[in-house]
Amino acid sequence: MDCRQNEIVTSLMASYCEVGGINHVDCGNLPSKHAIATLCEDLLHLLFPGFFSEEAVSSQELEVMTNELVAGIRGRLNVEVRRSMRLNGAEGPKDVDTAALVCRFMLALPEVRALLQTDVEAAFEGDPAARGFEEIILAYPGLEAIAIQRTAHVLYKENVPLIPRMMTEWAHGRTGIDIHPGAEIGTHFFIDHGTGVVIGETATLGNHVKLYQGVGLVARSLAAGQALRGKKRHPTLEDHVTVYANATIVGGDTVIGARSTIGANVFILESVAPDMLYALGQQEHQVKEKKKK
Repeated sequence: MDCRQNEIVTSLMASYCEVGGINHVDCGNLPSKHAIATLCEDLLHLLFPGFFSEEAVSSQELEVMTNELVAGIRGRLNVEVRRSMRLNGAEGPKDVDTAALVCRFMLALPEVRALLQTDVEAAFEGDPAARGFEEIILAYPGLEAIAIQRTAHVLYKENVPLIPRMMTEWAHGRTGIDIHPGAEIGTHFFIDHGTGVVIGETATLGNHVKLYQGVGLVARSLAAGQALRGKKRHPTLEDHVTVYANATIVGGDTVIGARSTIGANVFILESVAPDMLYALGQQEHQVKEKKKK
């Protein structure tokens, strides 16, 4: 054994005792990152049967496969939710009936699938490069990111700590798209290309919203920090808004009106009225009314 082995262990043990805020020894296991990753993969199997399987799924096998997936997800998610509810500082009652909560989550999945169908339709209608729904489900990172966010949002609304954020961070790592589970997102949502998109916790997006790569829907950087928890910090995009690449829209009071278009590379701190084009001019930001057809 290395002669400094004992020194290394002793110094780490001292650090564990002295450094606060990172130690969870003796307080129960935290949710497992590996377990959450596996659950996300299984949820994709459940949401899009046959698309994420290594082998073909026949109609005769579908009910059996679905039954097995549901049972497996319920059992494992129940364990992870119980772990998260024991976390010090977790919001909500500690004696919550986790089995009932997980059951409500599973019962919400058909509604999630209905929303995802509108997202697939929006991607197909919005991208002439798409050759079919199959390509969108298998090859579009935005669809995978919103699929996980919509499922995580159900748990977020149930005040489950940690797990919803772990789910969306799993999707973030795979897709480069960072959507907080708290964001409220309407139907027919489409992220084109996707890399670098950030949507904050209190963002609200209406129906038929389209974002391109690098778009940020973010909060102002304010010194208040934790004092702003629970307050509206991120912008609102109304129905049929399009935001082009690398635009940044900031603040909880900022509203982008219905049917407006935000040009690329702009930084917006103020609301934009409906039916407007907000674009970067040669020297300044210009707001121009769209030409009437």
